[in-house]
Amino acid sequence: MSVPRATEADGRRVEKSVRRVTDADGRRVAPWQLVLRYVLLIAVLALTVGPFLWQLSTSLKGPHEDIFSSPPSFLPGDPTLHNYGRVADTIPVWDYAYNSLKVAAANVITNCVGAALAGYALARMRYRGRRAATLAFILAMLVPVEGLIIAQFTTMRELGLNNTLIGVLLPGSISAINVLLMRNAFLNLPLEVEEAAFVDGANVWQRFLRIALPSVKGTLAVVAIFAFMGAWDDFLWPLIVLSDPDKFTLTIGLNYLHGTFANDERLVAAGTIIAVAPLIALFACLQRYFFRGVGEGAVKG
Repeated sequence: MSVPRATEADGRRVEKSVRRVTDADGRRVAPWQLVLRYVLLIAVLALTVGPFLWQLSTSLKGPHEDIFSSPPSFLPGDPTLHNYGRVADTIPVWDYAYNSLKVAAANVITNCVGAALAGYALARMRYRGRRAATLAFILAMLVPVEGLIIAQFTTMRELGLNNTLIGVLLPGSISAINVLLMRNAFLNLPLEVEEAAFVDGANVWQRFLRIALPSVKGTLAVVAIFAFMGAWDDFLWPLIVLSDPDKFTLTIGLNYLHGTFANDERLVAAGTIIAVAPLIALFACLQRYFFRGVGEGAVKG
């Protein structure tokens, strides 16, 4: 029995099919378009990740290395962690980080709980004024933060919460954008599932806790990351409401580092890495849920 040989035309067809590049929808992508996309991706990556990598490299350089050399040296010649120890010796950075962690963790809890409850009420419950409440949350996003600083400071002073971490936490405990994110997530869930649970005798709390909330883990992760970042990176409001150095957050403490050692870029870079590290760790833990977004549903198959 003879085995048929592959002809030259078959080889050309196979080679042509191998070289063809398609996008996610199966459409053919021209080579110049593919090259352009990679160039743009590399440019965006350099603009976003490049400064962080440069700060990381600067924080690892020793005192005898020239960080302003021309051409610049990206990799440290003699890597050292001594700069991080010097930051801790210069300012109580770990105390400041602990204060920031307390505020950020409490902000995550209040935003996840409050935004989930408010979003479910706006998406699923029927009552008078629901559209007006949704419009109020949208309008709240249009007001600049700087326009509310005086009113917030006066309110905290009347409540006796100035110079306290609760005063730092309270104004951002529930963000309007997080409420709207949760509302849209609940609206994307099939209503039939909750109707079936209602027929089976489930009350509104059971439907919320056992059906709706487990189905929006991706959006909860988004809310958690946004809340943590907003509280951890906030500088203006803690600077206004806090006056006791023992209660300073990390952003205010690092500002003292800038002022005292403005010429020592290694200390500044090390302090920056210390401030960014918890954000990277949080995103690494929640990225699986983060990329799910608001499109996840309650019914599969």
